[in-house]
Amino acid sequence: MKYNPVSKDIISELINIAGERNVLLDPAQLEIFSHDETSKEEYGHMPEVVVTPRSTSAVAEIVKLANRTSVPITPRGAGSGLSGGAIPIFGGIVLSLEKMNQVREIDYDNLTMTVETGIVTNEINNLVKEKGLFYAGYPMSLETCMLGGNIAENAGGGKAIKYGVTSRYILGLEFVTPTGEVVWLGGKLAKDVTGYDLVHLIVGSEGTLGIVTAAIIRLIGLPAAKSDLLVLYRSPQEAISSVPVILSKGLIPTSIEFMDRRSVETSCAYLNENLPYAQCGAMLLIEMDGRDQSIVESEAEAVGDLCMEQGAIEVYVADNRTTQERLWAIRRNIAEALKVYCPVQSLEDIVVPPAAISAVMPELERISSQFGIEIPCYGHAGDGNLHATLVKDPQMPMEQWQRIEQQALLALYESITALGGKISGEHGIGLKRKDFMKRFMSPVELNLIKAIKRAWDPNLIMNPGKIFDIEY
Repeated sequence: MKYNPVSKDIISELINIAGERNVLLDPAQLEIFSHDETSKEEYGHMPEVVVTPRSTSAVAEIVKLANRTSVPITPRGAGSGLSGGAIPIFGGIVLSLEKMNQVREIDYDNLTMTVETGIVTNEINNLVKEKGLFYAGYPMSLETCMLGGNIAENAGGGKAIKYGVTSRYILGLEFVTPTGEVVWLGGKLAKDVTGYDLVHLIVGSEGTLGIVTAAIIRLIGLPAAKSDLLVLYRSPQEAISSVPVILSKGLIPTSIEFMDRRSVETSCAYLNENLPYAQCGAMLLIEMDGRDQSIVESEAEAVGDLCMEQGAIEVYVADNRTTQERLWAIRRNIAEALKVYCPVQSLEDIVVPPAAISAVMPELERISSQFGIEIPCYGHAGDGNLHATLVKDPQMPMEQWQRIEQQALLALYESITALGGKISGEHGIGLKRKDFMKRFMSPVELNLIKAIKRAWDPNLIMNPGKIFDIEY
């Protein structure tokens, strides 16, 4: 793909559109926007300019300018993505929505909130919790990520078993097309079959079909009660095999999070925490919630009994906020801890049908043994989404690691596909996984996706080089 560089004339036009303070050119500032949470050394690429507009009309004018001048444009939120989706691999313009973070309306009658997509996701819940409401579509990184990135990736998280993922809570979008037109899609509606469902085509499109500048999100009642269980098992296989049994009994946990021993030890060391893991090979962190404390406690007890029947060593109940937060902090910090102690790694996002989750552990053990690498594993076991993390031994030469990493990823994706799964459940394809797309997606499906891209983005300027490669 050939694009034009960002010229002085283009810089002048960007300043006219967004204001001089919102156009960044200093290399030290640009470097921040050259990578996300993937490896900067492996995937990073410098933008030529970063623009931080404050209005949808400014976003539209910037996109029109990019079209006229054949300059690529990369939308960006918090930069907390894990697939390289916001990396400007062709240079050009990074359009950061960080300054578009206003709440436009809270409609308590319709249980909706209309917000700009640069808002930090956690702020949404802070604004409505006193009214007994919350936004349930948030991922684990809710304190750092922005709503726009969540929409772009259709982010999931630890509560997806009961509450679902981002798309369930997006009712409407203010959208700037790749040619710079502005349109509102959807609305405050419980039902809408008026034409194609463009809202949910855009959700999960990874910024390749346009830029979402605002969204109407659905709010629901905040559970008044919850109870957490920490369940210890001798082996990862025993822990993971309990998950389909729990789900088959009609109980609907809010979360079932899996953590193998290496993940727990690493996170505890990172946080200077302690858990009783001396005799265990893996743990499940299970949360139940609801409106009535007695019912929640009864259901939690039933789940604990099921776990013991399935071979659990011990079940610990965390029924106060302090203990609950301790446990969830350990789970939330596993990825960061592994990054500190194992800086060269490949954090994966595999997903299988929930009933197939117990078949994943033997495959990870086989791949680990075959390639002589460690694969710590944790994640959202209740919805079949696990974060198997391939980590480099510090003694292994980098050239050897790079060769083994690709071979091991291929073996992992082949095994997951054979189980009816997919190569990404919530982090997205982006730049990191796009080379595997053509191997693990039907050519018919891939061609349909490319046809949509060409129709919506005729000049191919919107977040190019992500998900798949495409030519004029």
